[in-house]
Amino acid sequence: MKAIPVEQAVGTVLCHDITRIVPGESKGPAFRRGHVVTGQDISTLLDIGKANLYVYDPKDGYVHEDEAAIRIASAAAGQNITFDGPTEGKVTLTAAIDGLLSIDVEGLTSLNTLEDITFGTIHSNQFVRKGRALAGTRVIPLAVTEELLMKAGNICRASKPVIQVKPLKSAKVGVVTTGSEVYSGRIKDGFGPVLKNKFKTLGSTVIDQIFVSDEVEMTVAAIHSLVAEGADLIAVTGGMSVDPDDVTPSAIKSTGADIVTYGAPIFPGAMFLLAYLGGIPVVGLPGCVMYYKASIFDLVIPRILAGEQLSRKDIVALGHGGFCESCDKCRYPVCGFGKA
Repeated sequence: MKAIPVEQAVGTVLCHDITRIVPGESKGPAFRRGHVVTGQDISTLLDIGKANLYVYDPKDGYVHEDEAAIRIASAAAGQNITFDGPTEGKVTLTAAIDGLLSIDVEGLTSLNTLEDITFGTIHSNQFVRKGRALAGTRVIPLAVTEELLMKAGNICRASKPVIQVKPLKSAKVGVVTTGSEVYSGRIKDGFGPVLKNKFKTLGSTVIDQIFVSDEVEMTVAAIHSLVAEGADLIAVTGGMSVDPDDVTPSAIKSTGADIVTYGAPIFPGAMFLLAYLGGIPVVGLPGCVMYYKASIFDLVIPRILAGEQLSRKDIVALGHGGFCESCDKCRYPVCGFGKA
């Protein structure tokens, strides 16, 4: 910041509001902090009585807050991100498509360790709709040095990127519904319609649903049949508890699939199973998926559809934030469930 004669201020940035008083009529800002002085402003400033101004001069290596915010947002954003603003120095980053929000938290933290730079986001690894505001960024002073923005750019380039929205695959989903009570027709299947709707919301389609009794061999045969039909993802419902009749985990293992985890630190969803059969994800879904608006399904399936190969470590990490508070009125995803 420096003080210069008003006649020399064209192109510089005001460091403070300048008030204009009209006796008996009004008092208010003639120019706001951050205003870039133009040649047309000089007469008005002299009329107000401003012979000298406190300014930042971009020619001295400083970048105006608006341009700085745009440059930081541009450096941090990956695929499927759009910008709004700047408004009062802030640029808002928005989802350009429906997809999985992915944030490099380590890169984000490194960016925010730079003095005078702020970048705030919503939580990573959640399904977001097109048009949802995801993050905001701005610098604290009216202007920052070019050197600071170069440091920010280097951090963003080293990230993967800092923020992006990954498109979801339009998967062909095969469903195996286990349970002798459904297989025999004693009760009506309630899981299938729920899954068809959930997958449709994510842009995928259930191509077939096979009903089986509580027998390992039938379940194994059904899973292999769906693979032969071309299923990209297989969801097995029912039989996920430790009851003697619940053999779904054993059946999935008997297909030759590699079990990633049986059990997850998620409530609802503790009895979840994830496996891969020749690269095809196989999920064992507990009954809570049918009854709760938000469950393990909503935390894991979008990531699978975005092409992520999940490990046990990824599932274990969901424990922080993995307890649903069962609010009287569910607000998911605008809540803490599944967000660390």
